[in-house]
Amino acid sequence: MHPHHGPHGPHGHGHRFHGMQLPGSRARRGDVRAAIIALLKEQDMHGYQIIQEIAEKSGGAWNPSPGSIYPALQMLEDQGLIASDSVGGKRVFSLTDEGRAEAESLPSEAPWADLGGDSDPSRRLREAFHGLLGAVAQIGRTRNAAQIDATAEILNDARKRIYQMLAGE
Repeated sequence: MHPHHGPHGPHGHGHRFHGMQLPGSRARRGDVRAAIIALLKEQDMHGYQIIQEIAEKSGGAWNPSPGSIYPALQMLEDQGLIASDSVGGKRVFSLTDEGRAEAESLPSEAPWADLGGDSDPSRRLREAFHGLLGAVAQIGRTRNAAQIDATAEILNDARKRIYQMLAGE
């Protein structure tokens, strides 16, 4: 397993970095089902689109893995709630009549509605952390020794300041 990835891959439930669980939300199996139905009520989608939409609509608080989405899609198809067609080489899913009836019976609030809203402080931390990762990755790609050394100093200083803040609480 890659050191930055949890058991659910790089974009699984919650957020993992070196085995540490970052603030984020794990969805229950029923939520995955409800999320898929809610999204397919809006429009037909392929599996990767569903994953992207859930992540986007939850503000990054819920990043379902293919290992949770694709089995749920298969289960919904087996239950006759969705159907799939090959479109442009991709398997695109749509609600059946039974699926539309199921969609109408779901709560009006989307399964991702209460995850990581704008006022959620852990969302702000996640966004800052992911922004930092992107910047550090760019520095690493430059192969510029002076920039890499300066970045390492900044990161070490930030780590020390965070621990000092924690010690002061």
